[in-house]
Amino acid sequence: MRVFPQPAVEDIQLTEVLHALSDPARLEVITRLAQDGELTCRGVGEEIGLHKSTMSHHYRVLRESGVVSTRQEGRQKFMTLRKADLDTRFPGLLDSILGAAL
Repeated sequence: MRVFPQPAVEDIQLTEVLHALSDPARLEVITRLAQDGELTCRGVGEEIGLHKSTMSHHYRVLRESGVVSTRQEGRQKFMTLRKADLDTRFPGLLDSILGAAL
């Protein structure tokens, strides 16, 4: 199992999180993750309807900002929302954003 690099909880920056969540496609990704839990990158990308390369960029921005965690098993990549980490670092922020997005 391969785990992709991501910031530690104490290294997550508010400006990076807000930047990551400012794009409608990335906001859609985290909304789906909040509702469904862990999802495959391929499945989310197909549902949103953007090109694979565009979705790869969005996934990287979300991961590098600390919003999601990505792991690989075989050829599939799975994403999980880092809700507990974000709540630890910025209490109530993610709930507010998700509440406004739904």
